[in-house]
Amino acid sequence: MQIILCLAAAMICGLLLTRVVKPVHLPNVTGYLIAGLIIGPYCLGIFQESDAAVTDVLTDVALGFIAFSIGGEFRISNIKQIGTSSITITFFQACLATLLVDAALLACGFPAPLSLTLGAIAAATAPAATLMVVRQYHAKGEVTSTLLPVVAMDDAVGLMLFSISLPISQALASNAALTVTSMLLQPLLEIVLSLAVGAGIGLLIALAMRFFHSKVNRISVAVAAVLLGSALASIWNLSSLLLCMAIGAVLVNLRNDADELLEITDAWTPPLFMLFFVLSGAELDLAFVPTVGLLGVVYMVARSLGKYFGSFLGATIAKSSPNIRKYLGLTLLPQAGVAIGMAQVALNALPEYGTQIQAVVLTATLIYELIGPVITKLALTAAGEIQDSKKSKAKTEQSAGGAK
Repeated sequence: MQIILCLAAAMICGLLLTRVVKPVHLPNVTGYLIAGLIIGPYCLGIFQESDAAVTDVLTDVALGFIAFSIGGEFRISNIKQIGTSSITITFFQACLATLLVDAALLACGFPAPLSLTLGAIAAATAPAATLMVVRQYHAKGEVTSTLLPVVAMDDAVGLMLFSISLPISQALASNAALTVTSMLLQPLLEIVLSLAVGAGIGLLIALAMRFFHSKVNRISVAVAAVLLGSALASIWNLSSLLLCMAIGAVLVNLRNDADELLEITDAWTPPLFMLFFVLSGAELDLAFVPTVGLLGVVYMVARSLGKYFGSFLGATIAKSSPNIRKYLGLTLLPQAGVAIGMAQVALNALPEYGTQIQAVVLTATLIYELIGPVITKLALTAAGEIQDSKKSKAKTEQSAGGAK
């Protein structure tokens, strides 16, 4: 009963904090994380470490649905329309962010498992905060058109990099001998098996949708598939993120009406995601925040440089316009859901470093979510894709006067 009461308190506190962050134009995830800090064991103590068992289950399910929704963005027809330029930019900015964070942390003397894991997490970008700015200010133009597919594909590349880096980090943390098998073959095998199992479940969903037509039955099919995928990933030591992403990707390409199911799923999952973020914030050990220090600063600086110069390099190779080369990287700083999910996975997979990784990622998320949308707005404004409201209004009135 106490656990149910904690969940209720978490949702209530999360809802209240969204009212606090809304007037200052911050995304809801920022409010959720702050709400978690408030109810956590290091503040009000409503949620205690002894309640962590329920968090593990909620985390697995929430991560499954986050990955499932990412997979839903990978319709082959849409990827063909995007073209090679966005794919090239996505690859270079994600990989350079990972490499720079790895190199910077190792150069500063931090342990290799910690450095490699944070490097992989650095690749992930939060599309929600970016999309909020685009929609709020009705941004239009070539930078915006390139930005949207990049943030959609970015997390998928990040998941791949994370699935490669985490087993290597685990081997280093356990002092196991590094071989070609442990560094390359095992991570690649995990990726292939995760995608294959997910594709199989996605195929089953596509077949099941022929027999279940009501919204109630279809949402039940989707929930069952994600739960099954998360469970199999745990049993077979696969990546639940990649597996569930494959479920969504296969489904959306096999069924023309898959968008309807994804919309139903999106309408069902917000309370689950709220609990996930609030409880993630509650798990942040505030005693570690002051120790984040150099580790957090190096992580954020190296990641920001990697995102900017990686997108610049990718845009240059793709022969994109100067505007895209100059401003796109500035819009890729926000980080939230998938990065927090990776940190939660690392918390269990790397117990020696998991608490530090979580503290860095959650602290960075709060900072990125505070400054990221502002920088995105400034970049799109400088690119000429967000019109100043006063100037736009004056221009409209002037045009109307000229028409008269």
